[in-house]
Amino acid sequence: MDLVARLGKNVRTLRIASGLSQEELAFRAEMKRSYLSDLERGTRNPSVRALGRLAAALEVPPGQLLD
Repeated sequence: MDLVARLGKNVRTLRIASGLSQEELAFRAEMKRSYLSDLERGTRNPSVRALGRLAAALEVPPGQLLD
């Protein structure tokens, strides 16, 4: 699995485990829901800033998004 697909899978898994909708996570991470959806599907390359915002919104270390 490539890195972008792994990131998307991990974000989705963590989001669901946290009981958050895409809309709520996007709001907390200060990004558009459509951008988050693209990230979860692995169709968009995230910026470093987006990784940091997602990690903070999910309350996990940034590296956990890529494990």
